Amino acid sequence: MAAIFTVTCALTLTAAEKPAVAKPNELTSAEEAAGWKLLFDGKTTKGWHSFQKQTFPDHGWVIEADWLKCIAGGHGGDIISDAEFTDFELTWDWRLAPKANNGVKYFVTESRDRALGHEYQMVDGAEEGDPIHSTASFYAVLPPKPDKPLKPAGEINHSRVIVRGNHVEHWLNGAKVLEYELGSDEVKAAVAKSKFKNVAGFGTKIKGHILLTYHNDECLFRNIKIRERVTQ
Repeated sequence: MAAIFTVTCALTLTAAEKPAVAKPNELTSAEEAAGWKLLFDGKTTKGWHSFQKQTFPDHGWVIEADWLKCIAGGHGGDIISDAEFTDFELTWDWRLAPKANNGVKYFVTESRDRALGHEYQMVDGAEEGDPIHSTASFYAVLPPKPDKPLKPAGEINHSRVIVRGNHVEHWLNGAKVLEYELGSDEVKAAVAKSKFKNVAGFGTKIKGHILLTYHNDECLFRNIKIRERVTQ
């Protein structure tokens, strides 16, 4: 009887605990305890809608084998999170088709007539040119470090954006590749040279949505996770 009891107890403990490494689009118990939330559950489009609409697009985006897929040529349009965020840590996995590009924007507000925001650019490394348009850049404003650890098209990359107060960081595959201060002289000067120079408040901090861009190229997203942070 003692042997049977020992086995049963062990099985109960194993079933009650979440694994240290989560399956795609799931949180570990440690992540939940740390305040992480999923923005994509891997099964539905719950929590997302088209920019300035109440519904999710009926074409151009599909869920396929745990990925939220932007279909090339599908004309689905940008999608944004239902929730808005101020201070946060955002992470996601992504995979691009060859020659493709896409991006994740933050500080997006539907009070503007266009889906503008600070964009973490994602580009097939073989197609990169101007550094301010390259992967992990603050798109069209600030470049990332030139030695960033970018994986080629077809492979999975992991990205992170951290916003704490006015401090912003872009990470790629475990390396911090860009950091900047919202409203700083550096950012103001860079914005003044960019196509966003006439956008009121661009380069400063606002409460906004997370946006997945639709760029008419194939791009896949999964493990989109966020935790809100207290300004320190």
